Amino acid sequence: MNSTTDAEAILRGVLDQWKAAVDAHEPALVASHFTQDAIFQGLHPYSVGRKGVADYYDSQPLGMTTAYRILETRRLADDLVLGYLSVDFSFTDRPTLGVNLSVLVQRAHDDWYISHYQVSRID
Repeated sequence: MNSTTDAEAILRGVLDQWKAAVDAHEPALVASHFTQDAIFQGLHPYSVGRKGVADYYDSQPLGMTTAYRILETRRLADDLVLGYLSVDFSFTDRPTLGVNLSVLVQRAHDDWYISHYQVSRID
C-alpha cells in the first residue's frame, strides 16, 4: 500500500468502529475508540478523556446515525494519522446535520485510537 492508501485504511478501521457504536447508541463503546486522554470537541464545550466522550454521545438522541467521507489524510508519523472528513449526522425527528471533522488517530498497544476529535459546522 502507498502511504495515502495506508493512512485511509487506518482511519477507516477506527472510524467504522466509531460509526457502528454511534449508530447503536452505545456511548461507552464509542468512548472506547478514543485514547484515555483524548481531546474531544463536538458541538458542545470540549472535554478531555473517555468520560467526556461517553457523556457527549449519551446526550445524543436515540436513532442518530452517521455517514462519513474521508476528504484528506496525512501520515504524520508511524503511529499518527490525521484525517479530515465530511460527516452527516442523521436524526429521526429533524434534518441531517452536516459537519467537517478533523481527527488524529494514534497507535497504542497494537491498535489505533482517536486522540483528537474536532467538529466544525458547515455554514
